[in-house]
Amino acid sequence: QVQLVESGGGLVQAGGSLRVSCVVSGRTFRTYAMGWFRQAPGKEREFVAAINWSGASTYYADSVKGRFTISRDNPKNTVYLQMNSLKPEDTAVYYCAARPFIATQGRHDYDYWGQGTQVTVSS
Repeated sequence: QVQLVESGGGLVQAGGSLRVSCVVSGRTFRTYAMGWFRQAPGKEREFVAAINWSGASTYYADSVKGRFTISRDNPKNTVYLQMNSLKPEDTAVYYCAARPFIATQGRHDYDYWGQGTQVTVSS
């Protein structure tokens, strides 16, 4: 069974930075594409960023492009989301998700999910 555990969320002022991490259990991490999604209160879960199994390809939502960076460390079974120039509208619960090899932007394409970590950006 694959388990994903996020960490690193917290409270930050607008314009600040935060890095969230997701550790994936199991020895097959390098075969998974990883995605970050977020869900604000009263809104649907939305795509933020994704990275394919090798790290060679990354994808971003237009709303975070140029501010967020997704990366992965396969020996550490960890995927990161570096968030810079944070805005109050980035406030949400951030979830990591895994699917085989190829990254996509559709949340229904992902097989495994973490429990989420809260990111709050104050104005």
